[in-house]
Amino acid sequence: MADRRSGMVQSFGYPQNSSIVSRAVAAAAANNHHSSRNRGRGSKRYSVSVFYSMAAEQDVEVEDELAKAQRRLRELKTKISTQSKKNFMRERDVRFLDARIGLLIQNRMALDEQHEVASRLEEHDEDDDDHYPDDRRMQQYGNLFYLLQSEPRHIAILCRLVSLAEIDTLLQTVMFTLYGNQYESREEHLLLTMFQNVLAAQFETTTEFTSLLRANTPVSRMMTTYTRRGPGQSYLKSVLSDKINNLLEHKDLNLQINPLKVYDELVQKMEQEQGGLPDGFPRSVTAEIASANPTVQEMIRPRLKTLMDIANSFLTTIISSLDQVPYGIRWICKQIRSLTKRKYPDATDNAISSLIGGFFFLRFVNPAIVTPQAYMLVDAIPGTNSRTTLTLLAKMLQNLANKPSYAKETYMIPTNPFVEFNKQRTNKFLTDLCEVVDFYEQLEMDQYMALSKKDIMISITPNEIYSTLALLQQHLNIIAPKDTDHLRILINEVGAVPAQVPRKENKAIELPLFSRWEMPIQDLTMSLMSENNITQNDILYMEAKSIFVQIIRSLPYLARPPLKLHYIAETAGTGKDAQLVHKGIKVKEMLRELEEAGVIDRRDNHQLLVEEINNELTHLGDLKLKVVEELQSLESVYKTIIDHNNYLKSQLESYKAYLQNVRMQTTPGGGSSSKKNQVVGIGVEVVDPKACKKANNAKSTVQGPFKYTHQQLEKEGIIAETEVPENRRNHIFLTIASPLPGTFIIALHYKGRDKPVLEIDLKLDDLLEKQQDNIQLLDLEYIKLNVSKTLQLLTKTFMSRNRTGFFS
Repeated sequence: MADRRSGMVQSFGYPQNSSIVSRAVAAAAANNHHSSRNRGRGSKRYSVSVFYSMAAEQDVEVEDELAKAQRRLRELKTKISTQSKKNFMRERDVRFLDARIGLLIQNRMALDEQHEVASRLEEHDEDDDDHYPDDRRMQQYGNLFYLLQSEPRHIAILCRLVSLAEIDTLLQTVMFTLYGNQYESREEHLLLTMFQNVLAAQFETTTEFTSLLRANTPVSRMMTTYTRRGPGQSYLKSVLSDKINNLLEHKDLNLQINPLKVYDELVQKMEQEQGGLPDGFPRSVTAEIASANPTVQEMIRPRLKTLMDIANSFLTTIISSLDQVPYGIRWICKQIRSLTKRKYPDATDNAISSLIGGFFFLRFVNPAIVTPQAYMLVDAIPGTNSRTTLTLLAKMLQNLANKPSYAKETYMIPTNPFVEFNKQRTNKFLTDLCEVVDFYEQLEMDQYMALSKKDIMISITPNEIYSTLALLQQHLNIIAPKDTDHLRILINEVGAVPAQVPRKENKAIELPLFSRWEMPIQDLTMSLMSENNITQNDILYMEAKSIFVQIIRSLPYLARPPLKLHYIAETAGTGKDAQLVHKGIKVKEMLRELEEAGVIDRRDNHQLLVEEINNELTHLGDLKLKVVEELQSLESVYKTIIDHNNYLKSQLESYKAYLQNVRMQTTPGGGSSSKKNQVVGIGVEVVDPKACKKANNAKSTVQGPFKYTHQQLEKEGIIAETEVPENRRNHIFLTIASPLPGTFIIALHYKGRDKPVLEIDLKLDDLLEKQQDNIQLLDLEYIKLNVSKTLQLLTKTFMSRNRTGFFS
């Protein structure tokens, strides 16, 4: 432990500021040591070279455009990882509160339950550090979570043992904390290793082939949660967002093909146009009669063709995005194929594709198509027609992956030609998804590189620590049955699990991770080097190449061919920049040593080393283009994640407002003599009893009215549908006032008229009830408002004006 942060460079007589050497040698040597394949000297040099290239790509001492872009990219990835966790936690709170608010609306919640709901709405301060555990606890937790992170088998077993009620809390810790750095290869590969263990166990214990990966189990919840991480969200946005938004623009496009519902449309149309139904035309019929009706068939025929054209377009976009699918998603598909072949050697290619499609379509792509707003793919909630179309598209895509390929609903049978026509190319796509290289050697190298890192750290809350400890203790005899198991030793040392802390005290801590049992990097490196005959010259050669690349990145004009290494070293060594001078002198000495050792030859102008430097520079040039492209893509993803976070926050604020009112109304008067302890509702001010008379005589304070133009509300998606002619929309505006807590007057005005065209009295309860019942539109006769966005507007307009209450 003591030598954890030091490298092995000093043993070769080189300065200690180059951590590249220690990590490159340790990782490459370990890779050679553990690899089952025989390798020659060239392979060993290549292995070391890979790590010098990795280090050179992210050189902190270089300030060229690539370095700046990479720094911005790293910062952006960190922000996305952090924000993804916040969104996941807020989504959990919103799901919890959705159910609880439903009980409040029905007046079926006890007062103690209201307090529990209120606790979910408390926020904590981020300023102070006094919430950190003591040093001994920090060390124990750091040891434990390092072990859990670096040996994923423990979490894999735990995920199979927990109940569905416990899995969400555990997944939050695993997906967004333990492996929360979603773009860091080591953490991603460790997480995938955990998935491999979980999937292998799932295949072992499942008796029915048809139920594999389809039931709602902790494992299926894990797989769905994994797809919600940054890379998965980025893929869905880049591939599906434009397609879905284009579809949403055609609000009037009705592609309903269910004969019963089309028959209902026909009935409504006849009643509107003719004032009633013809004799002998029944209002209600069976599905068979509806589907046999010639008019219904005539209505469905063009819709079916358009629907299949759109489905083909979606499928083509998805298939052509093969190279964009995140590595982790593809690797999980590969494991599904591999495990299926082992467990069911006689399984056909179609059956295997069905299982892969069950993950890729059912768990990943289709949920985003059906509810694009939940995946942040669209700005507005889809209208009725669009929702129907998206649901039908998802069913058609799922039918492609089903085995056998058939439609479960009778009305979907006419879409079977789409399935038959596309089955072969879909199976090929699902097979191609699996064609990715394994990461085991890369992970082994990453693990050894991690030994020399100073800052392996996770951001974790006390309650995440305590809930994980509780689950580990509960299942310890299965996870770590032996007294000598490292996990059991650490759990026993931690002792009794502390109780969960209140939300306000549940502040994140930065927990440094390290292992009590790791070998010091210097001893490890020397041992592995001696076993694998990696020589000082190998190290010298790769470090010289790395320094030349750094110099050329800092002084780009030196890259003009042909490269003259002595001239480059001399130019750097005689310049004005102290760092470059040091590098120039150092690499000049290295050239001399390599020439004397016969590794390179001055007579051919160091051709071998020059070729490798040129290759590295070409690679870095290509890398810069990729980094810039990735930056642009992720900036869009980050903006979307932030927007979604703001929506979740406003939703929680609405719930907070409603809860305050309910608690005020259900608290008996005079229940507490303490002014401090009185429950205060929305817009209610606690006053001294002596002032009651004066307060009762005072007029209620009316907030507003606040004015909004039709164009403004339509642009922001608050007006979802409108019947106002386009040439009159400039003359239409809405006003919103709050005369009483939780009550709003919404008025529709036409410029130049004294009285409003329409005025409604709206209660906060009504809006929340509509949202609870999944009613997405509020009908105001001439316009229809989006319920969720109207709630956001009210929250922003009224609550932001008073931090302690709503509408006061």
